[in-house]
Amino acid sequence: MRRFRRWYYQVSDNFRNDKFVHITEEIQIAIAKVLSILMIIIILVALCDLIIFLAQVLFTEPVGFLTNTLFKIFGLFLNILISMEILENITAYMKKHTVQVELVIVTSLVAVARKIIIFDLEKYSEFALLGLAVAIFALSISYWIVRSLNSSHRV
Repeated sequence: MRRFRRWYYQVSDNFRNDKFVHITEEIQIAIAKVLSILMIIIILVALCDLIIFLAQVLFTEPVGFLTNTLFKIFGLFLNILISMEILENITAYMKKHTVQVELVIVTSLVAVARKIIIFDLEKYSEFALLGLAVAIFALSISYWIVRSLNSSHRV
């Protein structure tokens, strides 16, 4: 029983000390680096997809093709921008070791804006569009609040 008690106190001391906190921070940084590398790969693949799609459309479609495929092109562009925003979130986390709420809200705004830009009224109901409008409104209010709080702390 004494051995167990001694072992228990040793382990609990290790979990309370700065060494344990340092180890968890190092693990978080390693995970953020892996996520950054994976996000860069995703961005490059999405960029290649966009280039291939544009090349196919430019060389195979007749004149006036953009009216049919413009929304798909916008969607691909915005996918890359959203991926870059996520990469920026990860990079900001690695630099400051905190989640940047303002960046997360901006990324969400871009993602919902993308959905609105490529929204197909024939495929979805007006309630889906209303839901997107409510999401944009809520995110905009959240962004305004966070932005005003951040600017008041900077002064």
